Amino acid sequence: MATKPPERILIVGPSWVGDMVMAQSLFIDLAERNDGVLIDVLAPAWTAALTDRMPQVNRFVKVGFEHGKLSLVERIKLGRRLRDEKYDQAILLPNSLKSALVPVFARIPKRTGFVGEQRWLMVNDIRKLDRSALPMTVQRFLALGEDKDAPVRDRYSIPVPKLEVDQTSVNAALASNHLETDKPILVLCPGAEFGVSKQWPASSYAQVANHHLAKGWQVWLLGSDKDRLVCNEINALCQHRLVILAGKTSLPEAVDLMSLAAQVVANDSGLMHIAAALQKPLIAVYGSTDPGHTPPLSANHKIARLELDCSPCFARDCPLSHHQCMRDLPASEVIEYCEAFS
Repeated sequence: MATKPPERILIVGPSWVGDMVMAQSLFIDLAERNDGVLIDVLAPAWTAALTDRMPQVNRFVKVGFEHGKLSLVERIKLGRRLRDEKYDQAILLPNSLKSALVPVFARIPKRTGFVGEQRWLMVNDIRKLDRSALPMTVQRFLALGEDKDAPVRDRYSIPVPKLEVDQTSVNAALASNHLETDKPILVLCPGAEFGVSKQWPASSYAQVANHHLAKGWQVWLLGSDKDRLVCNEINALCQHRLVILAGKTSLPEAVDLMSLAAQVVANDSGLMHIAAALQKPLIAVYGSTDPGHTPPLSANHKIARLELDCSPCFARDCPLSHHQCMRDLPASEVIEYCEAFS
């Protein structure tokens, strides 16, 4: 009797770092429910730093389409190259029309996704998104991996993302950045790719940093090159005693270095989700966004939030021009949470 080959699934992944971390919950769920399933992920190149640390992912398929462009010819070519993979199903995590093109040209028989951008003919296992029933992004990802009539996962049954790091890579990141681990490490992530509305003030981060410095800790600042300005401001308020790594490390290095943290304080950002997936003691600072929508998916975190009437607004800039949801959140509250982890 012939053995049935393992099911092959192509996941069209998100472009945002935090969303890709949350997508691991789907990968874990699929692997646990489908013995031997092979999960390939199609996504922008920079997210490979995350999928490489997810043991559930069989293969990463890199895409280099220009942001905001249809790139139809390139998508057709990639789809045709993927035909030989004989995928059984494609699961489309983005809701865009563009995300459906490669699975169509790859002739994947079952293409699952939510209604979006007039892609009715391209998504043949189409789902209607009930935002009230699925308030969390990760719940929506998980729902696409299940049958249409499957019950909604509550937050306590959601598989927790867990990124795996390699000690050799960690040691290389330490050496290339001339870092030591002789003192406890506080990692601060003061940036947010979405916009300034998600950023706690530099002066507040500096108070947290100075508190830890007084205890004999070292403080590392992680982020992208865009975050260098705010990191420099925080460092100046700490008498230039901090280690600024923003813009100096690749995403793989940032993941490896964050794995060494004793504590992490971060805005709602991709790095916050990475800290959660590394199971680091985490204080996540929320203002304009909602921890009920994109919470850290770990048991080892605390939420710092004021819960004003005007938040969450989900705007890139404060619509009321006061930014009180972040400016009025006291550093003492975050420090108290840090001490609770100590």
